[in-house]
Amino acid sequence: MITLAQRIQQLRAERGVSAPAISAALGLPRTAVEKFETGRQTPTQDQQKKLAAYFGVSEFYLRGESDDRTQMSDWMDGAFLDAPAPAPAPAPVRAAKKPAVNEDGALFGAFLSSQKFQDALRAAVLDVLRSPEGQALIEKAVRKAR
Repeated sequence: MITLAQRIQQLRAERGVSAPAISAALGLPRTAVEKFETGRQTPTQDQQKKLAAYFGVSEFYLRGESDDRTQMSDWMDGAFLDAPAPAPAPAPVRAAKKPAVNEDGALFGAFLSSQKFQDALRAAVLDVLRSPEGQALIEKAVRKAR
């Protein structure tokens, strides 16, 4: 991970400007940028904003939190709209179903009469009947019916 000190040093080297020149341009003490680069001092929020604006990068990039140099104001101003947006995937079309409601209008009755519940109930009953306990119940019922 790149530190704030390393990022300042990198950006300054890219510009080919001396640390005292940047300090003077930003209205900072003469040795401020040197201290920032060596890690002896951490720039305040205001100083970070000034440095980011001077280098034309985002504060996130300056602090080493991101590799995207984009100024926050660039994408908030709509600069990102220059690139064509991907076409959204078409939404699946489904016919609207009227919820089933029993005579009393109860939602629970609609749930009980739904096909999904009926299928789940049928599967659960069959699982129980296939178990040893279920087989014993079936055998008992058959004996009783004779």
